[in-house]
Amino acid sequence: MRALDQADMVSRSLAVLQLLPALESGGVERGTLEVGRYLVERGHRSLVMSAGGRLVEQLTGERSRHFGWPIGEKSLRTLGLVPRLRRFLVEQKVDILHVRSRLPAWVGYLAWRGMDPATRPHLVSTFHGFYSVNPYSAIMTKAEHIIAVSDCIANHIAEEYRPQAPVTTIHRGIDPGEYRRGFRPEDHWQGQWAAQYPHLQGKRLVTLPGRITRLKGHHDFIEIIGRLKAMMPEIHGLIVGGYEPRRSRYFAELEEAIRGRGLASDITFTGNRGDLKEIMSISALVLSLSSRPESFGRTALEALALGVPVVAYDHGGASEILGAMLPAGLVGLKDLPRLVAVSAGFLRQAPVIGDLPEMFILETMLSGTLDVYCRLLGEPCARQTVV
Repeated sequence: MRALDQADMVSRSLAVLQLLPALESGGVERGTLEVGRYLVERGHRSLVMSAGGRLVEQLTGERSRHFGWPIGEKSLRTLGLVPRLRRFLVEQKVDILHVRSRLPAWVGYLAWRGMDPATRPHLVSTFHGFYSVNPYSAIMTKAEHIIAVSDCIANHIAEEYRPQAPVTTIHRGIDPGEYRRGFRPEDHWQGQWAAQYPHLQGKRLVTLPGRITRLKGHHDFIEIIGRLKAMMPEIHGLIVGGYEPRRSRYFAELEEAIRGRGLASDITFTGNRGDLKEIMSISALVLSLSSRPESFGRTALEALALGVPVVAYDHGGASEILGAMLPAGLVGLKDLPRLVAVSAGFLRQAPVIGDLPEMFILETMLSGTLDVYCRLLGEPCARQTVV
């Protein structure tokens, strides 16, 4: 760390560079924007390096700086960015290098390793998922401090990698002002929704959020809707999420399964939507059916914060979220009879949902991240919000 007198330690702003493949959509991208905005609001410099994407406009609008580098491109040419990144870190006087994905982490680590330990930035990584256990993934443990997005990810890191660096769990968080009990969409939104989906009026929506991939449990969802429909004719299934062209065969498979169950008029695909909060708020129930454990799962947390009950398979981040707010909504993996029974019970009598715990609040996540930076730098770097 650079030598600083006490006054400088208190007053100076930090320069933080976050590395990730792109800024299109997803939890990694969302967390990057949230940290960037938080840093800027507190007088620090937020730098983000990625191949770009639709979220760049929001990022820069919130006063972070974006540098368009193909740092996540799966090619040996990407390693050619190492010396260029090393120069960049020096020129921008970066204090914290925060890597959020494996290939950018390799580039960042190799650049960082070749610098003078006395003056180079401090290196932080965030484990956003259950990465496959191999030397390629192990790069995420080479940082000086590792952030895990949930306790289950922290356990995964400890059991599979046994890292030398400290690991801190910082759960993903949401804004309780945005996701609150009693939220109702604006009349304008409701009017547009009714015009787009007139067949949903008067229905009780059971919603499955998430992109169209085999891991999200769509076949289980179809079966559940079929069984619920037999008990409650007013039920309608809603699948909120789009699919990439390479998933078109799987999407066709789902459509055929729906027709085969006689549910063509009882399940609706919405495609990609930017209004999931509104959709969940008008839902009677939200399901989380991933066949593999997810690292966290913010949509389940958002639904619960809105006061909408959730039923989920009892693994991964869902176990932590529902365990804290609605334990009765947890069901064993692939236990469809139990899942249907719990869902039907919640639809008949809305359960009591616990309050949003502090560990799942966005401010807790962001202040915890800044605290990791400060501990590495050995300085009280928190600053007042800049208006």
